[in-house]
Amino acid sequence: MLPHHDHSTAIGTTTGTALSVFATLDPQDYIKTIVLACVGAIVSFTVTLFLKWVWKKLK
Repeated sequence: MLPHHDHSTAIGTTTGTALSVFATLDPQDYIKTIVLACVGAIVSFTVTLFLKWVWKKLK
């Protein structure tokens, strides 16, 4: 016989925690996070292209 696991407590706890965290954050925090993520991605991409260019020049 297969064991039966009730995951409703874990799901309820996880959902409640996530909703309480989202409720305490300001919309400005979301915007700031999105902007910083975009800036980080652009900088990372630019540095990668620059390092590839340098590596080709050194070869």
